[in-house]
Amino acid sequence: MTHDPSEYIRGIQQILISDKKKIGFLFGAGSSLSQKNKKSLTVPAIGKMTTEIVEDLEKIEPKYKVTLDEIKEELGEKYFNIETILSNLELKVSIIGKSKLNGLEKEEFIKLIGEVKKSVRKKVSVHLNEESKIVNKDIVSELVQTDFANWIGQAERKFPIEIFTTNYDFLFELGLEHKEIPYYDGFCGSLRAFYNPESVEDLSFLTNQTKLWKIHGSLGWHFDEDTGKILRVSPDDDDILIYPSTLKYKESKKQPYESLLDRLSNFLKQDDSILITCGYSWGDEHINSRIISALKTNTTSHVIGLIFDNYDRINEQSNVAKIGFDNPKISIYASRNAIIGCNIGEWNLKTEPSKEDSVNIDLYFDEDAAIDMKTDIKKETKGNELWTGKGVFTLPDFSKLVMFLNSMISDNEIKKLGLNVKK
Repeated sequence: MTHDPSEYIRGIQQILISDKKKIGFLFGAGSSLSQKNKKSLTVPAIGKMTTEIVEDLEKIEPKYKVTLDEIKEELGEKYFNIETILSNLELKVSIIGKSKLNGLEKEEFIKLIGEVKKSVRKKVSVHLNEESKIVNKDIVSELVQTDFANWIGQAERKFPIEIFTTNYDFLFELGLEHKEIPYYDGFCGSLRAFYNPESVEDLSFLTNQTKLWKIHGSLGWHFDEDTGKILRVSPDDDDILIYPSTLKYKESKKQPYESLLDRLSNFLKQDDSILITCGYSWGDEHINSRIISALKTNTTSHVIGLIFDNYDRINEQSNVAKIGFDNPKISIYASRNAIIGCNIGEWNLKTEPSKEDSVNIDLYFDEDAAIDMKTDIKKETKGNELWTGKGVFTLPDFSKLVMFLNSMISDNEIKKLGLNVKK
């Protein structure tokens, strides 16, 4: 079975220009990796982040090297990353008692966990320059998130865009503010902005503003013991975040995370809602369960999961594939194949595009190079080469998705000019 990308891209275009549809995006770590050019700020991928943090920890305390080497041996090099390290450390803290594990006592484990979390915060604080000041506008203008904000500002929509993200960084905030896009993130006030869960749960609150929901928390979120409220202040070591470990499932049931996940559920329970995921690997069960549960109601909503799998192709045994097979309201668009209507198939153009069509197709599909016609003379040929129709669907790359979105603004402007001429 095959899926024609040109057919489904038209469906996405119609969704994005329709005033009847409520559009939401769920962005994961992959969106913070995306670059427009070499000037773009990015957050390191988990592999690189793990290597850098482990090196930093070993410089802080030589004893940590022995501990981390032993944990790496226990887990296996393939599974040694920030998430498994934190999970391992937190498990050992809960059972260690007065003895020693991996050369550390309980208090030393607690200190090591604090250092790991501090390092994670430092790695995602890419909004700061070497002087610990916010980067200048010339750098912000080169962010993919800024181009995404540009699309939001230009697209004419009846319903505002809702952005859900698991990222702690400030890249979306930088982009939205650079383009002067008003947005709401659940905090009210100015001097000591406080988190307002009632407003997050209210779908009619600030109906014309873009929404930015940081469902794993954000730099600068604090629990204030004096007032019992969650405040947004300057980031420091007491930021409340859902760190990447097995405890994140437990933490997600607390405020503010619970009301933010409720917002995701309620968004999908609305009829004609479309959630597009990008840079999200579908590895967070507490998020997946909310999405799947919401779609089981009588809603006419749908989810399109853009999966960047250039380095690790999804197959029928992949966890994300199983989600697509079990849920007709979830379509999985990977790089080489797709699961649509619970059916998996390779991307394959049905007809060879003309030169004019190729310009548009290049926005979302990178066709494979033609092969020598001698290999199969029965198929359609052009000159001395054989066209296959196969290729890579590029929208799972956040930067390519944003280019595609902005291309529709230009198309709409051209159409408006044409309509005005006819008048």
